[in-house]
Amino acid sequence: MAAIQSLSSQCFYSSSLLHSSPAKISVKFTISCCSFAPSPVTVVNGNVEKRLPDRNEIRLGLPSKGRMASDTLDLLRDCQLSVKQVNPRQYVAQIPQLPNLEVWFQRPKDVVRKLVSGDLDLGIVGLDTVTEYGQGNEDLMLVHDALEFGDCRLSLAIPKYGIFENINSLKELAQMPQWTPERPLRVATGFTYMAPKFMMENGLQHVTFSTADGALEAAPAMGIADAIVDLVSSGTTLRENNLKEIEGGIILESQAVLVASRKSLVQREGVLHITHEMLERLEAHLRAMGQFTVTANMRGSSAEEVAERILSQTSLSGLQGPTISPVFCKHDGRVQADYYAIVICVPKKALYKSVQQLRAIGGSGVLVSPLTYIFEEETPRWRQLLSKLGL
Repeated sequence: MAAIQSLSSQCFYSSSLLHSSPAKISVKFTISCCSFAPSPVTVVNGNVEKRLPDRNEIRLGLPSKGRMASDTLDLLRDCQLSVKQVNPRQYVAQIPQLPNLEVWFQRPKDVVRKLVSGDLDLGIVGLDTVTEYGQGNEDLMLVHDALEFGDCRLSLAIPKYGIFENINSLKELAQMPQWTPERPLRVATGFTYMAPKFMMENGLQHVTFSTADGALEAAPAMGIADAIVDLVSSGTTLRENNLKEIEGGIILESQAVLVASRKSLVQREGVLHITHEMLERLEAHLRAMGQFTVTANMRGSSAEEVAERILSQTSLSGLQGPTISPVFCKHDGRVQADYYAIVICVPKKALYKSVQQLRAIGGSGVLVSPLTYIFEEETPRWRQLLSKLGL
C-alpha cells in the first residue's frame, strides 16, 4: 500500500570545489513524497539490477489536467493520433491507430517517476518536469525535444525595489555582502532539485531554500523570501508583482518533449516500433506547421527557363527547389504548353513577399493552401535515437 510521508530536513552542499575556502549552501525543504511498490529486481554477479515489470501492453503517459493536457491532445489529434477516452473520469484511454498502446493520464511529475520505475514506457511532459523529477537518470531518453508547445523558462527572480534595485545579474547577486551563514539568501521554489544545483554551480555560497503554497510571486512582498525560482512564460505576473529576472538567472528553457524509458525501448517488444511511428507523425506535422503550398501559372518557353526565373528569387526556392509542370492548352485545334505550373513551399512569415515576387516575374492565378505534413526520406531524430541506443 502506498504510504504518504512528510519530512522536514536540513542538508548542506559543499562548494569547496568552486572556492578555495570551504562554503556551504543551506537547503531546507518540507517535502511530501509517495512510496511505491518496488520494481522487480534481478541479481547478476552479485549486483542488483532492476528489470521491467511483466506486462504485454505498451504504456504512454500524458498530463491529466491543465493547458499542457489539452495542448498534448490537440497535437496528437493533428497527427491523426486522436486519444479515445470512453469516460473523462477514467485514467486509461486508447489511440486506435496504435494497437497495444494504453494511454495513462497522470500528473506530469508522476509520468516521469513511472517512466523511471518502468510502469510507463513513453511520456509527453515539459522538459522542466523531466529534469526536476528525473534528476539526471540515464534511463530517461528525450525522443523529441521540441514539440512546439508549453514554452516557458525556469528562472530566478528578485524584487525591483530595496536592496535589489540596482542588482541586474546573477554575478551581482552573488557578490552582495548581505548574504552570510547567519543571514543567507532566502529562495522560495517548488524546484527542489534544480534550484539548489543551479545556485551551487554558480557560486552562491549562502542560500536557504523553502517551498511555498500558492503563488510564489507573493513570497518576497510577504517577507518570507528574498527571491523565487519559478516557471515564467511571458513575465507579466512577475512584473505585476514588482519582480524582475536577471542576467544569467535562467536555469532552463523548457517546452513539451516526448520522453522514453531506455530499458523499454530496448527490452519491451513493440515499444521501438510505436516510438518510430509517433516520431515520424510528430516530425512530419511539426515540420509542416507554418508552411504553405503556393501554386501559380507562369508563361515561358521551357521548364528550365521558368526555373531560372524562379530561382533568381531566393525566397521562391522552396524546400529543395520548385516543382514545374507544363499546362496544356488547345489553340486552333493543336494542344500545346503555353504555361507552366509551379509549386513551391513557403513559410507563413514570407508568404506575401513570395506572392509579390511570383507576380513580378510573370506568375498568375496564384493559389495558397496550408500544409499538414512534410515527410522526410528518414526522420533525423529517429537516426539520433538509434545511435544513442547503439542500434
